[in-house]
Amino acid sequence: MPRPRTNRNNRPTHTTPPHDPVHHPVFARFYARASTAAETRAGIAPLRRELLHGVSGRVIEIGAGNGLNFPHYPRAVSEVVAVEPERTLRRLASSAALHCEVPVDVVPGAAEALPVKSEAFDAAVASLVLCTVRDLPRSLAELHRVLRPDAELRFFEHGRAPGPAMAAVQRTLDRTVWPRLFGGCHTARDPLAAIEAAGFRIVSHRRVRLPERGPALPTSYCVIGSARRAA
Repeated sequence: MPRPRTNRNNRPTHTTPPHDPVHHPVFARFYARASTAAETRAGIAPLRRELLHGVSGRVIEIGAGNGLNFPHYPRAVSEVVAVEPERTLRRLASSAALHCEVPVDVVPGAAEALPVKSEAFDAAVASLVLCTVRDLPRSLAELHRVLRPDAELRFFEHGRAPGPAMAAVQRTLDRTVWPRLFGGCHTARDPLAAIEAAGFRIVSHRRVRLPERGPALPTSYCVIGSARRAA
């Protein structure tokens, strides 16, 4: 255990713990329960397996949440650096990392300023996180920075609806209550366009609707795929 700092009179001084870049404790607890249930009820677990199939080498994952991707990393992955800014979710992710077949290092940090060296990773993973980052272009620029040339970005994100009616609803929600209620989430972002604008080349993608049946939600319109970092 580290010794407390002392002042000139050799008396202990109390230091303030580092400020988390994201602090949504109530939403984090809700998300942890809802996301775990959605693995089977909404069919998200098979999409996570699809997302991570064939990934290898050293991987960085942004917005790791409560670590639901961790069990799906193939053994060809040598290390996962999982960045999670929210303290409650980071604690859950650290617990999940203990039961993985591949080494997972859960670290604090924000996608807009990743605490890692440039061109240090063979692959990056963005999974249901680009909707919540405060600065989408900067977050993707950071992913571009930390990936090696021609390295792969795997993404699974929800975004803008194809129809004008739901897209209008999404824009209204994003300007009003949705980000406040759901941990900074924005429903009307266009992840494919943003990824391309950041200097990535889309290799493959497919559209997914979640849930597949029943009424559509503002978050129902998803895309899963891969992109390559430009040299």
